[in-house]
Amino acid sequence: MTLDLFEPPAREALSEAAWLLRGFALPHVDALLAAIADVARAAPFRQMQTPGGFTMSVALTNCGALGWTTDRRGYRYASADPQTGQPWPPMPAVFTRLARDAAKAAGFPGFAPDACLVNRYAPGARLSLHQDRDERDYGAPIVSVSLGMDATFLWGGHARGDRALRVPLVHGDVVVWGGADRLRYHGVLPLKDRPHALLGAQRLNLTLRKAG
Repeated sequence: MTLDLFEPPAREALSEAAWLLRGFALPHVDALLAAIADVARAAPFRQMQTPGGFTMSVALTNCGALGWTTDRRGYRYASADPQTGQPWPPMPAVFTRLARDAAKAAGFPGFAPDACLVNRYAPGARLSLHQDRDERDYGAPIVSVSLGMDATFLWGGHARGDRALRVPLVHGDVVVWGGADRLRYHGVLPLKDRPHALLGAQRLNLTLRKAG
């Protein structure tokens, strides 16, 4: 027997139309990190306020034609950064290519994202169970890229109270979901303080969507 027999499969089904692509982003890490740095220079990370008045534990920025924002007025997409009034930075080509290739590998060919939310998690940061419902069309999939510290992804059902699967995610993993699973609840448990060899005490997550 060889060590290959003990390696996890490259593609793992989470549900009917949701797939975990183990290590899919690893060949692109250097280009992804350089692109994230460029985006953050133009539109710095910030912790936004929820409609309920709470400050998010996750810092975020955006790139692409549309960017996801939140404040006391609600959740929404906007073409301009609310801090500067300037358009969000353009979508880096490496983001578009990776999202397209990952979506195709998961059975969703032709994906063309126009929005990328970049989340930065520090130890203790979390993302509560939620649905992605702010997009105009639910026909396109969602592509989520994990870089840096390990995380536990919560993959729930179509109701908030449904039991959620706990999915370990590591540096380079990509999750893709759409179709019948497009509106499933999902989230991230509080990150444990286990620094990553390359990125230290942070996790970067790219969530690519067709928002407009």
